[in-house]
Amino acid sequence: MSWLTDDDEDDDAFDESDVRVRPNPKANRPRTKRRPAHADATVARVLGVDRGRYTVLVDEDGPEERRVLATRARELRKQPIVTGDRARVVGDTSGTEGTLGRIVGIEPRTSLLRRSADDTDQVERIIVANADQMLIVVAAADPEPRERLVDRYLVAALDAGIRPLLVVTKTDLADPAGFLSHFDGLDLEVFTSARDEMPLERIGAALVGHATVFVGHSGVGKSTLVNALTGSERATGHVNEVTGRGRHTSSSTVSLRYRSDAGNGWVIDTPGVRSFGLGHVDPAHILDAFTDLAEVAKDCPRGCTHLPDAPDCAIVEAVAEGRLGPGGVARLDSLQRLLETFTDAPGHRRLEG
Repeated sequence: MSWLTDDDEDDDAFDESDVRVRPNPKANRPRTKRRPAHADATVARVLGVDRGRYTVLVDEDGPEERRVLATRARELRKQPIVTGDRARVVGDTSGTEGTLGRIVGIEPRTSLLRRSADDTDQVERIIVANADQMLIVVAAADPEPRERLVDRYLVAALDAGIRPLLVVTKTDLADPAGFLSHFDGLDLEVFTSARDEMPLERIGAALVGHATVFVGHSGVGKSTLVNALTGSERATGHVNEVTGRGRHTSSSTVSLRYRSDAGNGWVIDTPGVRSFGLGHVDPAHILDAFTDLAEVAKDCPRGCTHLPDAPDCAIVEAVAEGRLGPGGVARLDSLQRLLETFTDAPGHRRLEG
């Protein structure tokens, strides 16, 4: 006996051709996470960033070298793109006025110079990528030089794997000898510069073949030095006579060409800063930035913190005995201040030498 009705028998007659598919009213292609490979992308150097637009240099040092304005691809919206990056660019890369390329990727970076808002903030702010030198610019006076700010630059440079250099400007206003004694014993090339005696050839020789990021306190003459070396017209300012503070003149980080008969290089000018947070830095790199003290620390007992209460600390003993010269006391004080900051900062492990 069959329980099938006539209607059931009719159902068996349907096949896939009878299935009704709801049409896509917008005719959009299905979304996919697969992105195009952009095998035809051109690699270009990022020269500067301005309100979401990137100036990049295409065919660097080639016969068709040109500047191109570009935007970033949507998939890179969470990827920081900074001056010095090597970017992959597609679209219109002719550089013609009114055209716009598109950055679709960033090449692996060789270095990253970073800073944080303060020493307790571990959120990094990338200043520049792929630099291999840092020129620290300070003034002998007006404003007064700050040893501890320079120490912070040295720590940041070492953490990034960047070679530091130091130039002291305005030496016609004050003798920098006392300030420079703070850095006795360091493997640090130093240049001095007066108003009418800027050592452009010596500094320029150190720039050839390198990408050098210039950093410094506002008002120390950094932009004046950059202009003299590159022939650019970066804005320069003055120091407020009441507060003793410099006015911020460079508002963005920009890569500029250095050219000479001996060769070329890149000067990366950055806005002046009054502080330089190290919240992103590995605490183990702090002692390493004080190379003379780090050498003495090899004789410290295991687990030595190098702080004032550390028992049998070789550095403390060497400074007390005067074996590290007149600058030893100030350098040890600067080191201990940084170590104490990181010891007390949340999220940082206690440093052991």
